[in-house]
Amino acid sequence: MTSYTICARLSFCPNGPLSLFCGMEIFVHHIDDLSSVSKAINLLINEGYTIILLRGDLGAGKTTLVKVLCAQLGITEPVSSPTFSLVNEYTSPSYGPVYHMDLYRLDKIIDLVQIGFEEYLESGNICLIEWPDLARDMMTMRHVSIDIRVTPDQSRIFNITTYDAVDT
Repeated sequence: MTSYTICARLSFCPNGPLSLFCGMEIFVHHIDDLSSVSKAINLLINEGYTIILLRGDLGAGKTTLVKVLCAQLGITEPVSSPTFSLVNEYTSPSYGPVYHMDLYRLDKIIDLVQIGFEEYLESGNICLIEWPDLARDMMTMRHVSIDIRVTPDQSRIFNITTYDAVDT
């Protein structure tokens, strides 16, 4: 069984424009039942939120969620963690290139520059980014942030929040 909580709020940023933050919480009893989460993300992608940030402890299910989402996007090639390659590129028959990134091993902003991180973001293609905290100051475009929490009984809580673009 999956449960949902949805809320939205309008917020004024003192140094930026009016922004809409929309939040959704999805509770999943078993890590193998991520279809409801991937469907919610797919709806957001169709609304133009192509940058997806994935946060959670090791083993929370970030890469597993990416695998389910990629299957839903029609990607048939193997999907794996880009921990060592930093970026994996897949091809969706409907969406074109899909970039799957893992920033866990990067320490400095210059590391992001060296892998062409901004070019990926500006490409307009789907970017699925695990461990995105190093890049938080670069997230000025619309994006989705997904925080994954594991409960004591190994269920997962997915907090999904959308952010509109901000002026810099």
